[in-house]
Amino acid sequence: MRNARKLAGIVAGALAFSLIAAACGGSDDAGDGGTSGSTGATGGGDLSGSITVSGSSTVLPISNLVAELFSEQNPDVQVSVDGPGTGDGFVLFCKGETDISDASRPIEDDEKTACADGAVDYVELAIAYDGITVMTNPQNSAVTCLNSGDLYALFGPESVGIDTWDGADSLAKEVGGNGGFPDAPLEITAPGPESGTYDAFIELSGITDIATEQGLSEDQAATLRPDYESSPDDNVIIQAMEGSASSLGFTGFAYAEGAADQIKVIQVDEGSGCIEPTRDTIADGSYPLSRTLYIYVNKEKITSNPALKAFVDLYVSDDGLKTAVEQAGYVDLPDDQITSTRSAWGSAAA
Repeated sequence: MRNARKLAGIVAGALAFSLIAAACGGSDDAGDGGTSGSTGATGGGDLSGSITVSGSSTVLPISNLVAELFSEQNPDVQVSVDGPGTGDGFVLFCKGETDISDASRPIEDDEKTACADGAVDYVELAIAYDGITVMTNPQNSAVTCLNSGDLYALFGPESVGIDTWDGADSLAKEVGGNGGFPDAPLEITAPGPESGTYDAFIELSGITDIATEQGLSEDQAATLRPDYESSPDDNVIIQAMEGSASSLGFTGFAYAEGAADQIKVIQVDEGSGCIEPTRDTIADGSYPLSRTLYIYVNKEKITSNPALKAFVDLYVSDDGLKTAVEQAGYVDLPDDQITSTRSAWGSAAA
C-alpha cells in the first residue's frame, strides 16, 4: 500500500519542480508515440528549451514522476510541473501559456470555447484510472455507506447551513437517501471549485441529477454547498479527516489509499449495493465514483518544440502509462485503452 508520506513528497516536489532535461529525441523514431520500450526515448541528447505542465493536483504526481525520469535522460530541457487544479490549468492552457494541461476530468464546453478563442488546438490523452474516495474519521462507526440521496443531503447545494450529521436526515429521505445519521457535528473538508475532483464528484455522485429533479437551476445543480472548508491540497483534506471524529470529505483514491490508517473509507451505493473503492472496482467501473485521468497537449507546440514531443513520447511509453502510474498509486488503463492513447498521440505527433 502506498505510503502517504511518499505521495505527499511526490506532490511537494512537483509543486516546486523546475528541472533541466534533454530529450533523446532528434530521431525520426520518436514519431512512434513511444509505444514500446522501457524509456520511450530515442537517443540523441541534443534538445534544449522548456516544457510547462500545469493543471490537476490529482494527475500531478504522475506528471512529476515522468518529468523526473525525463530530466535524468535529458539534462538540457527545463521542465516545470505544478498543480493548481484542473480548471485553473485549462485557463492557462487555453491562453497558450502551458504546453500540457493535466486534467482529472474531460475538458468542458466553455473550456473548449476558450481554447478555440485562443487558437489552441489540442490532443486528449487518457493516462490512468482513479476513483474519488468518500471518507470520514475511523472513530465514526455510525457511517459506513452512503447513496446518492445521502451524498446530496450532506454535500449538495440544498444542504447549506446543515451543521450536524442528523440535520441532513430529512433532506436525505426526501431525495431517496437512507438518512439515519448520527447526532454529531458535520465537519466537511473537500476540494473546491478550482479542482477537477470537485466537478467529477458532483457528476459521478448523482448530485447534479438530483438537484435538477429538485428544480434547481443548471448553475446551482453544478455546485456543492459553499459553506464547507475547501482546499486544493489533498493532504490537507486527509489531515482534516484525521483531526475530527465526525469529519466528512472526499479526495482522490491514491491519496486516500496512502492514508488508510488515518481515515475511514465510506462505501458508495448507486443501486448495486455498497461498494468500496479498490483498484479492482475502479478498473472494472463497478465503483460508482470512478473516473479517467488525462493530459491535454498543445498540438501546435509539438512541431515548434521537439522536446515536448520527446516528453510525451516518454509519457505514453510503459515508463509513463504503467510505471509512473503505479508508483503514483493510480490504476493502469487496460491494454486496449493504452493502445488508443498511443494511437491518438501517434496521429497528433505525425
